[in-house]
Amino acid sequence: MPKPAQPATPRKPAARKPATKVATKAAPKRAAGKAAPTAAPKRAAATARPRPHPRRGASKGYMPLEGLRVIDAASIFAGPLVASTLGDFGADVIKIEHPRGDALRGMGLRKNGIPLWWKVTSRNKRCITLSLSHPRGAEIFKRLVADADVLVENFRPGTMEKWGLGYEELAKINPRLIMVRVTGYGQTGPYRNRPGFGTIAEAFSGFAHITGFPDGPPTLPPFGLADGVAAYYGTFATMFAIYDRDVRGTGKGQVVDLSIYEPLFSLLGPQSINYDQLGVLQGRTGNRSVNNAPRDAYRTKDGRYVALSAAAPSVRMRVMRLCGGEAAANDPRFETTEGRIKHSDEINGIVARWVAERNLDQVLKAFAETEAAIGPVNDIAQIFADPQFQARNDIIALPDEDLGQVKMQNVFPFLSRTPGRVRWAGRRMGQDNDAVYRRELGLTRAEIAALKADGVI
Repeated sequence: MPKPAQPATPRKPAARKPATKVATKAAPKRAAGKAAPTAAPKRAAATARPRPHPRRGASKGYMPLEGLRVIDAASIFAGPLVASTLGDFGADVIKIEHPRGDALRGMGLRKNGIPLWWKVTSRNKRCITLSLSHPRGAEIFKRLVADADVLVENFRPGTMEKWGLGYEELAKINPRLIMVRVTGYGQTGPYRNRPGFGTIAEAFSGFAHITGFPDGPPTLPPFGLADGVAAYYGTFATMFAIYDRDVRGTGKGQVVDLSIYEPLFSLLGPQSINYDQLGVLQGRTGNRSVNNAPRDAYRTKDGRYVALSAAAPSVRMRVMRLCGGEAAANDPRFETTEGRIKHSDEINGIVARWVAERNLDQVLKAFAETEAAIGPVNDIAQIFADPQFQARNDIIALPDEDLGQVKMQNVFPFLSRTPGRVRWAGRRMGQDNDAVYRRELGLTRAEIAALKADGVI
């Protein structure tokens, strides 16, 4: 595949004309019973700004979402990661923080007072400050939304409506607006007003119940798993809404109601149907699987760990032949999936003893020669040194005005013609206030100073 694109020198998006409210005409209603046209209709021009479209003859290196404007009014992780992903592929993302600063700036490790997590999550975003709860802040927010394609927010249900910024109000200003609403439990249901975060979602969704060892407590992940999963669900839901609006040609935005617990719940396999049809309540099995064996993390002679899953019959035969000889490969107890699960202690024990007698390099070499999949359990230092990560440019280095040079994960996945790229790391609070408020919205320096003095920005 083509080599992934290198990060570019930070580049400010082109200045826009001050946003103004634009009168729109409602799309004509289709007569009841009349068949929809087979060809996609032309896009409705609901705003003065040209809509994103495939760029014929575009310069080399353009990204697929160039021309898309995203307002990121969310905080912490799930919502901001939706905007980050869109920004990674070229969208112009304006990150709105309260004048006190986003809570994420105070989380995680710091170097010379600089929050490192912020540098990753807020990459490719222009940073402005604005209090949405202040009446003047709400009016400025509406002007920003008037020219936006996507809005991401994660306030509790009803909060935006209280400020006069609910979807119905914003859609009057910009009927093309796609509003991604991220909450712990969604916009409906008896828990809608409960505070919810990723940790709660990891427990509530059922994930923690099946994670951990049988004799231990439910186990929570040491990173934002539920937030991350929800963010990627939110990203592709946003793209579905963009497709409907811009490709199908409806010209209409919509609300993406994204809870944090539901995306993770959807990934937990056949638990629901197993419980419905058989009454099976899945428990914790450590690193082993309830669906196949051998499957575990095994310790090598030199103290490293490897992970293995041999679900396919052909792979299982090769693994057992390597680790236990022909007797293990042809053991009738291991012929069926049911038999292997019933005798998982025995089959995993054969592999564990073989691995324990060899160093990591020996284990990996033997499995490669046998054409059986196995992988090392890596820490971040080992990832930095791994030739696979290096060959695919999975970790990139880019200049940063605060830290000199920083390294972080690249943009995934890699597109062959229009790959995304990291243009800059997370910026300082309010760094782009002047560019957005003065050059794009047309506010004067005196007006900006007054807004700052009053705590609006």
